[in-house]
Amino acid sequence: MAHFDVFNGDADGILALLQLRKHHPLNAKKITGIKRDIALLKRCDAVKGDSVTVLDVSMEKNLITLNAMLDLGVSVFYADHHKSGDIPQSPLLDAHIDLDANTCTSLIVDAYLQGEYRLWAIAAAYGDNMIARADRLGSELGLSLGECAYLRELGTLINYNGYGASTDDLHYHPEDLFELLMAYESPFDLMEDKSSPYYQLKQAYDEDMSMAKCLSPHFSDDTVTVYILPNKPTSRRVSGVFGNELANRVPQKAHLVLTLNSDKTYTVSLRAPLNNKQGADIICSAFPTGGGRAGAAGINQLQFGSLDTLVMKTSEYYRR
Repeated sequence: MAHFDVFNGDADGILALLQLRKHHPLNAKKITGIKRDIALLKRCDAVKGDSVTVLDVSMEKNLITLNAMLDLGVSVFYADHHKSGDIPQSPLLDAHIDLDANTCTSLIVDAYLQGEYRLWAIAAAYGDNMIARADRLGSELGLSLGECAYLRELGTLINYNGYGASTDDLHYHPEDLFELLMAYESPFDLMEDKSSPYYQLKQAYDEDMSMAKCLSPHFSDDTVTVYILPNKPTSRRVSGVFGNELANRVPQKAHLVLTLNSDKTYTVSLRAPLNNKQGADIICSAFPTGGGRAGAAGINQLQFGSLDTLVMKTSEYYRR
């Protein structure tokens, strides 16, 4: 019998799996990729009697494969906070799905493990831009402002590493980053180790973000601001974290961050207003290759000619 760990390559997916594997170590085949690579179950060749853990990957986008696995006799543990579609009713499926806009997969796993590795869950929540929720959890643990600030930075850096057109754009392959992080008992241990991924990613992040911060908006009104980033690996790496920073800076507005692609399309990251964390998934799902969750969503390939429509739909949605 074999086991497979299938997880999103961002902070939420990596740190959700880290919590589970610290609690219950398993020799598992790992399946992951860039943050936008969400059809991960198709790469899993589990057979009858095998088991699969799926974390931070939309059930709706993998429903056909999931049903086929269950029919085959594969047992599946599934935790996620994205659109689920109709959750299969099977004794082989242990589903932990919570679509609340103020939670993430690592917090779902944290609840499942009764807070056993909460520091890691807090870092993940910060990385997924659940700032208020993470602040509250940190305060409940008695963490200082400085400790919370560090966990926020660490979560942001791990999340930043997940963005790219392919794993070649990333500083660490998500599987490699997971293995490196597993070696640390506490997230604070990375700060003590000058050779840790924290310091490597921090330097790269600061360099990449300096480019984005020099850009002027492509469009802005009272509901949405739009930025267009050039076709460079730097742009692809910062697109998500730059959108989070903009959302935190101006919480009453939505933010669209588009990155030019070589095939004359845009890759889109949409952040709903932090004061109104809903609708991003609805807007993006109206376009081919679009999807996500209520507070943050994206479109993998938006045609150039559809940009004005996207901006109009976003502005109209949040003007209501």
